[in-house]
Amino acid sequence: MKIYLGADHNGYHLKEKVFAYLAKHGYSVEDVGDGVMDPSDDFPEYAQAASLKIMGSDDKDPRAILLCGGGQGMAMAANRFRGIRASVIWDAHEAKMTRNDNDSNILCLPSRVLDDNDDQWQGIIETWLSTPFASAARFKRRNQQIDEF
Repeated sequence: MKIYLGADHNGYHLKEKVFAYLAKHGYSVEDVGDGVMDPSDDFPEYAQAASLKIMGSDDKDPRAILLCGGGQGMAMAANRFRGIRASVIWDAHEAKMTRNDNDSNILCLPSRVLDDNDDQWQGIIETWLSTPFASAARFKRRNQQIDEF
């Protein structure tokens, strides 16, 4: 599984911790930016970069983790792309549900909530990465409906 990782200035410090964590645990990770702490950067640029990487990937299950202050901006920007299912997640239960039911391929983390809680964001990430999509007919149908809009 290839994981693309991006963040604006609000998520930059947590992104650096997430990158180190994923690399340490053997995941294939590509940083899509921002590469420096820039207080004037804009989150849509990184949401777009991650979304396009997923859409163009040959990997069978490409995913991305995006970070900003509240996670919502990243999710809104990423969800503009067909085939992208970005979810703002704040706990492991929701991480499991968004993978199981929605086949979420982008995890958006709120750095203002999670930056100082390593156990919480690590649990969210591990749950999200390890939970398979249930592939129930109703879940597939709903994802197809989303892509038809």
